[in-house]
Amino acid sequence: MNDIAKNPARAYDPIHPGLRPFHSEIANFVSGKLTPRAYLEKCLEEVAAREGDVKAFVAMDMAAARKAADASSERYKAGGPLGLVDGMPVAVKDVIETEDLPTEHGSALFKGSRPAWDAACVYFLRRGGAYVLGKTVTTEFATQPPGPTRNPWDITRTPGGSSSGSAAAVGATMAPVGLGTQVRGSVLRPACYCGAYGMKGSFGVITNQGILPFSRGINHLGTIASTLEDMWLTLHYISRNAGGEPGHAALPGKTEMPAAQKPARLVLLETIGWPRITPETQHAFDGLLAQLRAQGVEIVTRKDSHHVERFERLIADIMQVSDGIRDWEARYPMFPYYDRDKSKLTPASIERTEKEISKATPESYEDALRRRRDMQDAYAQLANFADGCITLTVPAPAPQGMPTGDASFLDAFSVIGMPAVTLPLLKVENLPVGVHLSGFHRADSRLIALSRWMRDLVLK
Repeated sequence: MNDIAKNPARAYDPIHPGLRPFHSEIANFVSGKLTPRAYLEKCLEEVAAREGDVKAFVAMDMAAARKAADASSERYKAGGPLGLVDGMPVAVKDVIETEDLPTEHGSALFKGSRPAWDAACVYFLRRGGAYVLGKTVTTEFATQPPGPTRNPWDITRTPGGSSSGSAAAVGATMAPVGLGTQVRGSVLRPACYCGAYGMKGSFGVITNQGILPFSRGINHLGTIASTLEDMWLTLHYISRNAGGEPGHAALPGKTEMPAAQKPARLVLLETIGWPRITPETQHAFDGLLAQLRAQGVEIVTRKDSHHVERFERLIADIMQVSDGIRDWEARYPMFPYYDRDKSKLTPASIERTEKEISKATPESYEDALRRRRDMQDAYAQLANFADGCITLTVPAPAPQGMPTGDASFLDAFSVIGMPAVTLPLLKVENLPVGVHLSGFHRADSRLIALSRWMRDLVLK
């Protein structure tokens, strides 16, 4: 049994987080020292030990998972694994369709709903030998209210949302990788709170076919994982095999880890989250910035560059812009859901439909899109003198209770569609806090190279 199970409020250690990597075990699968079935059984031991407290899953089929793991074990034994994801158990957010498990979108309206097909991301993972460990808790329609999931580091605290179950499953070592979706901060924030790595790629590099059609102009599929390698290799594999959204190409290159790359210059973005940072979090982040400066990395702020200042000013009202896009795009499917049977919707969904979505107009949407273009143009200017941007993922560790958490640092990067990661490099109040790095459009691999260098610097 993992130490987390023995003490559900143990202290987080970013150097030795005790999670469950997958890709580093492939060599053992090939040599026969470990099998995918034995790897799965370790995951299921943690499910048995922790699921009662953490409540990450809404549906599981352990017999099917064991059957898939056995088939993978036979392929490795015969010297013919299907690729880098063969034998990998994946926790799948319950807004992503699966043909063999219910897809309920966190809503009573979809109770017992069983799609006929897998979402594209799930289908191509299975085609490569991965399998679904279970469907994980989400907020209703990946918005509100919070579900029952608890933070695996302290079950009195939130795991974040809306990809709460996927993040908690990884943080509790029940799975190496979880799939999530992000419109505001719903991949990176729960990954951060649960001590995991999280990424959303450049907008459009992964198809959303088979995923709840909600805010399609912003929605990103993302990966939450125990290691940087698991996070990136899984995301890149999905992109290369499932493809991008219509009109968007998949990520370029082979599915492999890029070499670490030291940044020469990083832009420090405050965003609207800066005034909310707690003193303890600020101290930890300042320590990281000091490490970077000691390595010769130049940190540029809004005080140093009018380009940075312009972007900061443009994103000062990011919540209004985000709402303007989301509310119009949410008319479908929220109006049909509401009209079909609003009694099965939560009060939060009813209120949002009646008071926000119903007020959206083509003109308000057009205005939000114009303001987003201004933000994208301003952000693109930063690429002329910086390797990427750095900030925090959240202003403080996971709060007590079950709010989905603060998206103030994250909203802008979803709206403008830039690649972004959270790296679980900081410890505050004995809990994980993530460092947020963002890159530039379709330069996702370079962002991983910068992330790898920073991870190695901090965790050496």
